[in-house]
Amino acid sequence: MAKTNQSEDGGGVSAESLASAAKAASRGRGLPPVDKWNPEFCGDLDMRIARDGTWFYLGTPIGRPELVRLFSTILKREGDDYFLVTPVEKVGITVDDAPFVAVDFERDGDGLRFVTNVGDEAVAGPDHPIRVERDPDTGEPSPYVLIRRNLEALIDRKSFYRLVEIGETAEHAGEDWFGLRSLGEFFPIIPAAELPT
Repeated sequence: MAKTNQSEDGGGVSAESLASAAKAASRGRGLPPVDKWNPEFCGDLDMRIARDGTWFYLGTPIGRPELVRLFSTILKREGDDYFLVTPVEKVGITVDDAPFVAVDFERDGDGLRFVTNVGDEAVAGPDHPIRVERDPDTGEPSPYVLIRRNLEALIDRKSFYRLVEIGETAEHAGEDWFGLRSLGEFFPIIPAAELPT
């Protein structure tokens, strides 16, 4: 769980003020340049992104997809911490796992194009790698794809099952691995020796 340890009130910053600033910053220009913004830290806001991609504010799910999308455009990651930033405000939020969920994918030429729960798209490749973490106790995989500005999406279960169906075995780091290929890049998932027979 990623959260900074400052005040819980966001220093007087509200979700409404952040939404207004985000709207102004992104008007007609695509994603705001949050990587260029370094305002003063205002504290933590009671906002959380659950592992399934649901955004909560003050413990209640945010039911408006357009508002979630707006907040997602001003999300910034620094190390293990996540922030919502505008040119003048920066508040910490909690992210249980990854900030986005990849809810679908399709073949796009020799690439795999992923779509997230907030409408972002990314084609896996050198700029958008796929990685898989495995639970040390259960061995259960958690697959991720990099979406933008060091922000990842957890690939949902149904999409991962479909990906496994199109996977292949190739050499990686001197041994055979089962993995995925996109834009000519091979992304290892599991050592081939560990595949069920």
